Amino acid sequence: MAIFSARTVGFVATILFTLFVMVTPASTKGLSLVRDSEIENTILSYSAPLFTVAGLDASAVNVHIINDSRINAFVAGGLNLFVNTGLLMLGENPDSIVGVIAHETGHLAGGHLARTQEAVKNATTESIIAYVLGAAAILSGRSDAAEAIIGTGNAVAQQSFIRYSQTQERSADQAAVRYLEATGRSAAGLLNLFHQLEDQELLIAERQDPYIRSHPLTRDRIHFVENFISNAKYHVKPWSDEELLAHRRMVAKLFAFIYPPSKTLRIYHEGDKSLKARYARAIAYFRIPDLEKAIAEINSLISEQPEDPWFLELKGQMLFENGHIALSIPPYERAVGFRPEEALLRLGLARALIEMNETECNEKAIEHLIAATQFEPHYAEHWHFLGIAYGRNGQLPQSSLALAEASLLSGNLVEAEYHAEKAKRGLKVGSPSYLRAEDIALSAKHNNH
Repeated sequence: MAIFSARTVGFVATILFTLFVMVTPASTKGLSLVRDSEIENTILSYSAPLFTVAGLDASAVNVHIINDSRINAFVAGGLNLFVNTGLLMLGENPDSIVGVIAHETGHLAGGHLARTQEAVKNATTESIIAYVLGAAAILSGRSDAAEAIIGTGNAVAQQSFIRYSQTQERSADQAAVRYLEATGRSAAGLLNLFHQLEDQELLIAERQDPYIRSHPLTRDRIHFVENFISNAKYHVKPWSDEELLAHRRMVAKLFAFIYPPSKTLRIYHEGDKSLKARYARAIAYFRIPDLEKAIAEINSLISEQPEDPWFLELKGQMLFENGHIALSIPPYERAVGFRPEEALLRLGLARALIEMNETECNEKAIEHLIAATQFEPHYAEHWHFLGIAYGRNGQLPQSSLALAEASLLSGNLVEAEYHAEKAKRGLKVGSPSYLRAEDIALSAKHNNH
């Protein structure tokens, strides 16, 4: 599917736009969450070993990517890892990304977020981001913006979500270098990032990266990491060719989807025959749109790596979004066949099947979407399209229930209650589906008053 969510979450989109107009007027038109299975898996390959050595359940890590060019990452609401695209695109290798994730893992394992866990334990991804952005506004001196962003009054806003004490910063640093050492990685990336951010401490708050405002640097912290590296087993640990390729693919993919195609084609020019450059050009041509050139580039990659699910997914997306629905299904099906556990791949295939508007295709779409909701039960898009598929299949009570789930996850409580009550009228009283609809209706009604 598209790297950016098919439907922008209205609540968050409005909040983010407001914040960056107020805090950083030179920033872009707004912000969105990014969903992409390939990139999420790459980040998980960095974070999971760190979570494991920290004694946390790595299998429960949820990765959330925020489209923001500034350097930032944070953990919140349990094992939720939020990473800005600005951090993901920093550097020629993953050192800095892994260093920051190790530091954030130190905060999480150290219980530094305990004071806010009750407030966010049942929060949606969108509301967690709202709390964090409210905290960033506070740290920049804009408590008025923070109150508007968080939407729950100044008392809550003053409970800064990501503002840590120097003691906690030292503790997280100490934990981070231990975790890096335990996973066979060097702390050099964390040190390099500290040096890059050091000059920003002299900037006014509005121009600083959020990571500086929430994680104030000191020379003592930098010296600590320097001393650790001088005595560490892993002074510099090279990344494998496979790891570097995954990183470069991620950077090229993000660059090509975020920046204008003209800039992508200038940076990843035709003379560059590397995999990352062809990947970026395929996306740039797709966005122009120049489908002929886009398909030629992606086909060249698939011919070399015919079992790569991400190349196949991109080809399916190209064809689907250019109206070649039937042609998009085979590459999507192959991608799902190679990675059946990836909910987003199933969602992309299901959307194409739904658009075929044929009974057999619609029934297949329902199967894929049910699997997607099982793999990712908290992602509204899966439930939204499941509701559409059920509706086209004439299963109206099930459609209403799925739409109620989607609305609840999106924070649209009025719609959630409406669809849940509608579902109840067609479901068997006392059945599991009826009871779920009743739960949604009661939850929506309670939280809307």
